[in-house]
Amino acid sequence: MTLAQSLVAFALAGGLLTVTPGVDTLLVLRTATVEGRRPAAFAALGIGAGCLAWGAAVALGMGALFAAAPLLFDAVRWAGAAYLAWIGLGLLVRPRAALAIDAERGGAGGTALLWWRRGFVTNLLNPKVGIFYLSFLPQFVPPGHAAAGFIFLLAALHVLMGLIWFAGLIAATAPIARLLERPATVRAMDRACGALFVGLGVKLALTR
Repeated sequence: MTLAQSLVAFALAGGLLTVTPGVDTLLVLRTATVEGRRPAAFAALGIGAGCLAWGAAVALGMGALFAAAPLLFDAVRWAGAAYLAWIGLGLLVRPRAALAIDAERGGAGGTALLWWRRGFVTNLLNPKVGIFYLSFLPQFVPPGHAAAGFIFLLAALHVLMGLIWFAGLIAATAPIARLLERPATVRAMDRACGALFVGLGVKLALTR
């Protein structure tokens, strides 16, 4: 497989996987519809940073580390499950009654750093991302190229695709924002997202 063939194959496969719903997509969608576009954008940037961290870890030999210390994987897995459950239970117990901020002003919903950190931590505490990168990225390294550098390049390309996808999701929420201003709608959305986060946390805890 040549360099060009490798990049094209990765773009096709990575693009398909990017639009597959998961924890990151749910976080961005929920943030965009309830908190606003600006917090969602910073959450997406945090998710991208988390993906880059996982890509760097895989490039530097995370697979060998997890194989040598399975308890480390279990620690990351349980930390991620607890974090998702904590977010989900918070939404179930204390659902919002209205949109928290103006999407243009980025007001009372928290600082940019807060939303960046939430996206980053949510991604970093999901070892499924690391496992995915570990099993997926090395398959696209063409012969004659340094594996570590190329794997990190592929991770960066995946982050770029993800940010483009998230930008589309955030933009798509703007036309329906007025429909989401009713308190009952916002509470129902928070509770539904909370239940999904708890479910994803349980699923992660049961991962082997």
